[in-house]
Amino acid sequence: MHDISRFKWTAALILLCTLLAGFASAQEVRQLPSPAGEGSGQSNLTVTRDGRVLLSWIERLDKGRFALRFAAREGAGWSAPRTIAEGSNWFINWADFPSLLALPDGTLAAHWLVKSGAGAYAYDVAIARSQDGGKTWSAPVTPHRDGTQTEHGFVSLFPSEGRLAAVWLDGRETQTQTKQDGASKPSDEHAHGEMTLRYATLDRSGVVTSSERLLDARVCECCQTSAANTSEGVVVVYRDRSEREVRDISIVRRLSDGRWTQPATVHADNWQIDGCPVNGPSVAAEGRRVAVGWFTLAGGTPRVQLAFSKDAGATFGQPFKVDDGDPIGRVEVLMLEDDSALVVWIERTKTGGEVRARRIYADGRADKALTVAPSGTARSSGFPQAARTRTSVVFSWTGTTRVLTAEMPLARKR
Repeated sequence: MHDISRFKWTAALILLCTLLAGFASAQEVRQLPSPAGEGSGQSNLTVTRDGRVLLSWIERLDKGRFALRFAAREGAGWSAPRTIAEGSNWFINWADFPSLLALPDGTLAAHWLVKSGAGAYAYDVAIARSQDGGKTWSAPVTPHRDGTQTEHGFVSLFPSEGRLAAVWLDGRETQTQTKQDGASKPSDEHAHGEMTLRYATLDRSGVVTSSERLLDARVCECCQTSAANTSEGVVVVYRDRSEREVRDISIVRRLSDGRWTQPATVHADNWQIDGCPVNGPSVAAEGRRVAVGWFTLAGGTPRVQLAFSKDAGATFGQPFKVDDGDPIGRVEVLMLEDDSALVVWIERTKTGGEVRARRIYADGRADKALTVAPSGTARSSGFPQAARTRTSVVFSWTGTTRVLTAEMPLARKR
């Protein structure tokens, strides 16, 4: 009897230590009043140099117009929304969404997508900057100069050597001409020609300061890109596409001397799929530590995986399983302390889906998954987002009718 009691006490102590070592319990995921209006979607989060979280989203206006708006996390919720840009000729898509970035010098940069022609996938990238905290914004500029009425999107903005840098999926090579009544027009299909991954930088005045650089000549057509800064340069991850239609996750790195590496596979899942899964990777970095999370259906089994690098993305260890058995993916990754990362994804449930978060350690240990919020699994549910401050993690996602937000305090270091 004494041994049984001691066993129960030991088990309870282990459980308590586990909870204290990880995140706050699921009950401490606190819903925040959302500043986004009804019909909003396509949210994004960024953190300023002084630790404030900024939320951006698209809001539908009257007469077919749209607005890109943002608010700052403050007090018990968010500040009053401010408008970055408005337009009626925007390309609005559940997976190819705008972003807002806070640069180290205090500048804000935002991107959105504007139609360039009648084709379904004819659209350009528009980038604007604000030097006064988002009160006023510059006229938008386009980082690509090809002039084709093809797809340009799935953008990742990041700081690079004091400049604003962008990578994007570029469809200029997909442009084909088909004769119809003696005329020709661009095809809306992705199958003709190759989708490419390209890069450019802009100075403080918005001028494109470098020639567009081709980073990969054949990539998956419509999966998100993701970028992060390490102590040894920038890393960019994306879903690649081989000649055999294997669409695994690749990485390219911009080294400290300005050279870009050749694409390298993060892990050979060997997911062969004849079509884009619209499910891109996410990368986070701190110093030389890098974490990449992604979804795969290789072998017919859905999985969310996370792989760590100790050498700024040059090499990666074997991936660890993140999900609870039935994920649909849509992954977001944050780097945390103690060689760990937080992975956010959507898990399918009996009643629909849930936005979940799990902390994974570099040695493969994993905390219990936390439910951030109920979620749908349809395209309209979008991609959950997360941002980390010193004391908390802020989440955003698309609910039934609008963008919703929540916050979870971080546990103290062990």
